[in-house]
Order: sequence, then structure tokens, then C-alpha cells
Amino acid sequence: MAQAVEEWYRQMPIITRSYLTAAVVTTVGCTLEIISPYHLYLNPKLVVQHYEIWRLVTNFLYFRKMDLDFLFHMFFLARYCKLLEENSFRGRTADFFYMLLFGATVLTGIVLIGGMIPYISETFARILFLSNSLTFMMVYVWSKHNPFIHMSFLGLFTFTAAYLPWVLLGFSILVGSSTWVDLLGMIAGHVYYFLEDVYPRMTGRRPLKTPSFIKALFADDNVVVARAPNAGLGAGARFGAVVPDPQDQ
Repeated sequence: MAQAVEEWYRQMPIITRSYLTAAVVTTVGCTLEIISPYHLYLNPKLVVQHYEIWRLVTNFLYFRKMDLDFLFHMFFLARYCKLLEENSFRGRTADFFYMLLFGATVLTGIVLIGGMIPYISETFARILFLSNSLTFMMVYVWSKHNPFIHMSFLGLFTFTAAYLPWVLLGFSILVGSSTWVDLLGMIAGHVYYFLEDVYPRMTGRRPLKTPSFIKALFADDNVVVARAPNAGLGAGARFGAVVPDPQDQ
């Protein structure tokens, strides 16, 4: 069993493995009280006035206390992050890293701007960690890249992957969870999808072209992959509730 887990971990692409490792180490460290979450959460005042720049990164690494919800989110992160990196971004590690960087920047900007708007500022002030939002963004982008995959929810009904984010959002509402983090992830994911996939087809211009200094960090092979209609088939989803429809396998 240990050897199988090690092999599974070693076969993960570099960005997925790095992010998953950082998230687990950070959350375990906070659970064991080696690290304090108070030193990790997003606090604009401390970032600007006390130069605690690391908070812009660490708030994406902490997934709250270690419980069943944490395990589900780790599965959630590992699955869709891996699917994106191995399929949609195969041979384009720099582009995938830039997507995460762009998403993190958009999410941070939304929270900072929202915190200055009357009537809703208190809601945004309560958003201390954006890790769940970033993983939800990955799901949104994956669903846009694989819209025709058939999935099922608890065996009750089937739907195509294009509706996966909305199904998960509805599930959050049913269980009484906060939907703000999910909505933020959907917004960031849609902004990225529009600028990277829709806008270039409309205008011929690509505003999110990965900067050369980021490309220099990764030694990617020039791989051209034709996306198959069932690329990514077999992906599970949040809380283990959404799985591919067996009829499509």
C-alpha cells in the first residue's frame, strides 16, 4: 500500500505535486500547532504596512482543520489539478503555472476591492483563506475544457461536465456551506477562460500570453496534443459525490 501511494505521488506532474505537498504540509503544521494560521491568512493591512508579503501566498495553502472535509478537498485538488496539467496543459507547465498565478491574483484583487465596497465589505472581510476558491477555479476551467463528459451525482441524475461547477455550488447550498468561496472561484475561472480561450478566437490577440521569464523557469518539451472528446474521463469530484457516468466508459 505504501509503495502504491509513493508511486502515485511520484507520477504526479510537478505543479500538482508541489501544490498538494505545500497544502498538506501547511495544514498539518497548523493542526500540530507548529505553524499558526494567524501568520498565514490574507490581511491587506499587514501586507502593506508590515511587509508580510508571504500572506499573499500562504492564504492559498491552508485548507482549515484536518477532517473529512479536508480529505475531500485534497482529493478535489489533486484530481482536477492533475487532469488540467496532464491534459489541457500537457507540455505547457509554464502556462499552467501562469494560470494559477493569474487566478490567485484575480481572487486576491476581488477580495481587496470587495473589502472597500459598502454593504458587502464585511462579507469579504471574513474571507481569510482563498485555497478553496483557487481549487474551484481549476474545476471551472476543467469543465470548460471538457464540457461533454457525462457525470453522475450520487447516482441520482446525470449531467455533462459543463454543469459541474453549478452542481457543486448547489450542493454547497444544500449542506449549508458558504457559497462565496465557490462563486469567487467560478468568477476567476471564467475570467481566465474568457481571456485565454474566447477572446483570442474573437480578436486573434492573446492577452494572457505567458511571460518569458516564467517560461524560463520550466523546461517544457514542445508537445502538441489533440484533445480527445473524452479527455479527463474518470475524474471524480467534490465530496466524492460526482463521478463519470459508467455508460460513457
